[in-house]
Amino acid sequence: MQGNVQVQNRDYVIISPCRDEAEYMQRTLDSVVAQTAPPKLWVIVDDGSTDGSSEILAEYANKYPFIRILTRENRGYRNVGPGVVDTFYAGLKTIDRAKYSYLCKLDLDLELPARYFERLMEKMEADPRIGTCSGKPYNERDGKLVSERRGDEMSAGMTKFYRIQCFEQIGGFVREVMWDAIDCHKCREMGWRALSWDEPELNFTHLRVMGSSQHGVLTGRTRHGFGQYFMGTGWLYMLATCVFRAIEYPYVIGGIAMYYGYLKALFRKDKQLDDPELIKEIRWYQSRSLLVGRHRAVERLEATNAWRWNPDANATGNALLQARMNSENTNTNDVATSATDKSLLRGA
Repeated sequence: MQGNVQVQNRDYVIISPCRDEAEYMQRTLDSVVAQTAPPKLWVIVDDGSTDGSSEILAEYANKYPFIRILTRENRGYRNVGPGVVDTFYAGLKTIDRAKYSYLCKLDLDLELPARYFERLMEKMEADPRIGTCSGKPYNERDGKLVSERRGDEMSAGMTKFYRIQCFEQIGGFVREVMWDAIDCHKCREMGWRALSWDEPELNFTHLRVMGSSQHGVLTGRTRHGFGQYFMGTGWLYMLATCVFRAIEYPYVIGGIAMYYGYLKALFRKDKQLDDPELIKEIRWYQSRSLLVGRHRAVERLEATNAWRWNPDANATGNALLQARMNSENTNTNDVATSATDKSLLRGA
């Protein structure tokens, strides 16, 4: 293990992809501006909204000087997964990352507790190996909050809070559905830690059902199955995951839809993430998790990869991040890794 993380301040920037979020966004906006440690800058990228979101955003931007709105041309449809990452990168291009200690990708369908970001920064200051973290998402259902049951070894995709060094070192996000799991696995491969905590000051309300889609929850579950295949998940672990998720809404058929999406991609021999070493480590972790549980599997990986942790070594990751920011996603399925990504990943 080498290097050290020197966080000189708690300045952080939020980037929020946004498309037709008028139904929920005011709850997110209000909960962020009420934070005990508000962001230095909040870039909200309006990806062609047509539902009144733009007017709401303009109202908040006029009232709060740290909110900046970036408007993109309407492509005519919502593109979950690759489109979200594209929109996020559009915002990332507009900031000087050197000015901030932390970076957050935040969705606009959440309600956060008042000390959310302050608590995350306190935890990261206490452990310099934490590269990304979050609280736990809960859904509102029948007047009660129901946990989405996210593992402690992942930061939640709807509120990815990153140490800038870690985000740059892993090369940012992959343009595919499982980008929000691939990044956590990549963090661990490089010696960082990815975590989430189930605590009152960190639990947040996710105003949409996990894995839902503009075409319905089942479409979202099927898409998730494809994403697991893209990431390199083994069939046995995928089956166990589908059984685990089958007891959640939509009951039983949600798990079936996930496995259908996975098998469909498997039999079509769709392309997968072009990072063989990471896929090998993901499958080792998954196999180990089935035997001894995820907690012990993660502990073993973190101990094994501790020697790789070097927050000062980010040249290759920065080159990959720059390449990903500069490439536009033109395929709504986007199952292939670009040629630039391939060469840089091999050199990482």
